[in-house]
Amino acid sequence: MLKSTMQDLADAVGVSRITVWKALNDREGVSPRTKNKIKQKAAEMGLTDAELQMANPAREEPKREAAEARTFSVVVSRPESSAFWMQIIHHIAKELARSQINLMYTYMPSFYSDGYALPTSLKNVDGLIVLNIYDARLLHMLNALPLPKVFLDTVPRMQPPELHGDLVLIEGRSRIREIARRLIDSGRTRLGFVGDVGYAQTNQDRYDGFLDALREKNLPQDPALCLTAPLSLRTHYEEISAFLDGLPELPQAIVCASDFIAHFVSRYLTESGRKTPKGFLLTGFDNNTEYGNVAEQITTVHVETSALGKRLANKLLFRADHPQMPEEVCYVGTEILYRGPLAAEMEK
Repeated sequence: MLKSTMQDLADAVGVSRITVWKALNDREGVSPRTKNKIKQKAAEMGLTDAELQMANPAREEPKREAAEARTFSVVVSRPESSAFWMQIIHHIAKELARSQINLMYTYMPSFYSDGYALPTSLKNVDGLIVLNIYDARLLHMLNALPLPKVFLDTVPRMQPPELHGDLVLIEGRSRIREIARRLIDSGRTRLGFVGDVGYAQTNQDRYDGFLDALREKNLPQDPALCLTAPLSLRTHYEEISAFLDGLPELPQAIVCASDFIAHFVSRYLTESGRKTPKGFLLTGFDNNTEYGNVAEQITTVHVETSALGKRLANKLLFRADHPQMPEEVCYVGTEILYRGPLAAEMEK
């Protein structure tokens, strides 16, 4: 097959030339669905057997194409919003470089808007790692691409059976359950929770862990003490402040879905001068050092970004080489870091 014809076919199907070459020569690394789509399109375009034979790996030009480094893309929204995302991307790049994989960055909006189309550059990559995309419509668009994919987190409305790719989640349910247990065992039985549980599956998992602890300790859940509704991207502080202002009495502890949320709660307490119950505690998640009013001060959960980046990279390498294998859901381990009064109480 002439190079231009191979590119024409790749463009028509929306895949890379390497993927076309693999499909036409029945090589590993292409899903049956994509392979059939490529072969059907080749027939529709009237490509002859002779042209297809020219794509054989024994020929000089296909040898060069087969030797081309593969290109993966990290698809991400607002990576600059937190060093957490930038650290993950850094470790993904380092791990893929060891396998001579080129890494491309594809930036996407936070929310879908009418008429939005995916970047055309995604037609020329061999796999995707999806980070910080929490809009269901954008996820559906990415999910429809005939490419190997690994998702870090998803939205609760889009569960693993719907995903055409592997799903990596950060273990949070068991960690928040343990933190809430510790709070209850310390005598703090009136607990609150703050975090948009519909935003991310990991937020839902953390809230489930919070509820698990209440059930295990035979404590009632007080919905009035929990802010789990959607939070606007740019008005977190105002909405959290309004919620806390509406409470006649603050809970004895507030468990937050992230350090990002916790730093808004801490800011509210400082700026409002609101009286807190004796022994009040605030906890977070992520061990994020960017928020000076809570960093290294509150009990939180550490996420090892280097391990997470390596896991994502290796998941995609395996998925690209073994597309026929069943898609997987895996959890990356985390570690509770007890700090402040809670840590001191545990040492007694």
